[in-house]
Amino acid sequence: MLHHGLLLAGLITLAACQSTPTALDAVETAVANPHRSADFVARDAARRPADTLRFFDVQPDMTVVEIWPGGGWYSEILAPLLRDSGRYYAAHFSADSDVPYFRRSLATYREKLAANPSLYDQVIVTELAPPASTVIAPAGSADRVLTFRNVHNWAKAGQAEAAFAAFYQALKPGGLLGVVEHRAPAGRSFEEQIASGYMTEAYVIALAEQAGFQLVERSELNANPRDTATHPAGVWTLPPSLRLGDTDRAHYLAIGESDRMTLKFRRPE
Repeated sequence: MLHHGLLLAGLITLAACQSTPTALDAVETAVANPHRSADFVARDAARRPADTLRFFDVQPDMTVVEIWPGGGWYSEILAPLLRDSGRYYAAHFSADSDVPYFRRSLATYREKLAANPSLYDQVIVTELAPPASTVIAPAGSADRVLTFRNVHNWAKAGQAEAAFAAFYQALKPGGLLGVVEHRAPAGRSFEEQIASGYMTEAYVIALAEQAGFQLVERSELNANPRDTATHPAGVWTLPPSLRLGDTDRAHYLAIGESDRMTLKFRRPE
């Protein structure tokens, strides 16, 4: 009788586990969202969104800030993932920016959100325009801050320190900062990093530690050993930019997207 009782309890527990969606299931479901753009889905093999979000331990009930979401590649995943139980801040460009591309990008992003309210009605658009505008979310409110392929832009503009300080301010104590960035070979000069768009891991880690973060873990999830990081037009030589047009296009398509570091930092408790 005891054995039957234990077996029954085990079956009930198993059924309960099977009926409760896990965070992994939620992430996979968000990545498989049928509303995602076909062009964006085509990049999944290079960007590995489910594995990357899992590495950053993004859960559907968290408050997550994505920095400079651009055209919304990760927004198409994060918005539905966080819509019901979490909160998603999209810290975009400033509407008052003196850079025309920034203004156009923000306007296009807002149009994207407005075109599908059932998916994006809970997205909170803020702005990051360091050093003047750095409140990307209420201070100490975020469980995760995520940035994908943006560090080189802040470094070039002399805004990197202010940007990382903004990430620290937004995060809760114990919260995580996830960084994906084009990776330069160790020892490349800062000037070469700026020109090429590839940053060294040492530079990014130093930036984060200067802001108060602790490095938790590195991952090779977004590594690409075919990328030498030595191209005529820097990282923009490779897809999706393909800045050289038809010149050696097949060669650069065969290389694929850039080699990238994937770093996880924690704001100390």
